[in-house]
Amino acid sequence: MSAPETTVPVAVPHREPPAALTAWSERLTAALAEELPAALELRHALHADPRLSGDEQDTADAVVAALGLGEGRVVAGTGRLVRVVEGPGRSVALRAELDGLEVAERTGAPWAATGAAMHACGHDTHLAGLVALARAVSRVGGPAPLVLLLQPREERAPSGAADVVAEGVLTEEGVDSVVSAHVQPQLPAGVVNATPGPVNASSDEFTITVTGHGGHGGYPHTTADPVLALAAIVLALQQLVSRRVDPTVSAVLAVTQLDAGSSFNVVPDTARARGGLRAMREEDRLELVQALTDVAAHTAAAYGCTAQVDSEHNMPVLANDPDLARGAAGWLVRGGTTVDDAWRSFGSDDFSHFCAGARGLMLFLGVEGGPAGADGRRPGLHSPRFLPGDEVVGQVATALLAGYLAGAELLGEVAPPPAG
Repeated sequence: MSAPETTVPVAVPHREPPAALTAWSERLTAALAEELPAALELRHALHADPRLSGDEQDTADAVVAALGLGEGRVVAGTGRLVRVVEGPGRSVALRAELDGLEVAERTGAPWAATGAAMHACGHDTHLAGLVALARAVSRVGGPAPLVLLLQPREERAPSGAADVVAEGVLTEEGVDSVVSAHVQPQLPAGVVNATPGPVNASSDEFTITVTGHGGHGGYPHTTADPVLALAAIVLALQQLVSRRVDPTVSAVLAVTQLDAGSSFNVVPDTARARGGLRAMREEDRLELVQALTDVAAHTAAAYGCTAQVDSEHNMPVLANDPDLARGAAGWLVRGGTTVDDAWRSFGSDDFSHFCAGARGLMLFLGVEGGPAGADGRRPGLHSPRFLPGDEVVGQVATALLAGYLAGAELLGEVAPPPAG
């Protein structure tokens, strides 16, 4: 899907940074440029040989080898934590995702994947950008202790981020801030988004099972029709968001699957619907989960049926730390990047689990997902034709550097880089 033609709110630096951090920024930016050629080769290698969620060991090994900083610590089964800068006190963590998607690639790139898996969400560019920055920091030093989180299972449950948090990794490593960057074709190419506060929605999935009394389709008066009851429930649910949630905030409740019956002339005993619920505020999520249950039960009762709602909370709201977001925006603007500070998405990302235990910042990078198709639309995330250009690797690295500098500033006094 092509990026929308919208005016981008431009963030401005909220204050001048310490001179020591400015000196670090200049040194690291220069070192980063030297690491990009190797990072592009790594991007191609990772893209050509993706691994699905839960099977990322080979990808983790390849990234660790490219870093050249030792094997690191195994986390969440197939992930790794690698320390780049030692030091006392709290650390800044940079996260990138290891897994690809179960998509057969159709980009035509010379380094395209040839199997049933593909990096169709940009994780190959995230990993390559992270490696470029980490190698630069390992060569010239950095303003704060730095760790890398190579996270598995972002695309499929059980969540790799949730497992990292549950293992106590952030606490044991003294992590104060976690920063990530993700490509986003819904933003204009080259623009980086750094929105303070909620930027991605929570995610719940639900199943509604309506039970009635089946029978012959020609004698409906002898049945309690669960299909009719379910249809009424689906229609009633469409009113919940508009009547239960502040319209300036909003939410999404979508019924996406229906399943009932096996013959045109048989009223079944049960009918089921599945769907998803997304919200930008926890209080709205809780209100809607309860309302969904109430509406299903009472509507089913009006048709002589019963309804059971089973729901699963997958991801909380992803809320960026305001100070970290503004700090990173400042560094990006000073470096000449156009920064949007207002865009939000009802997509979800398990990075939100990190935000519950540390300052979190998810930066979104505007990209073109590849050439436009016959309909004039460019491919979007998860498309078999999604292929951002190689220039995105450097943009990811620059965004992560801005987050690292912002995190270092929040840790307190920063010593200048050594001479030379």
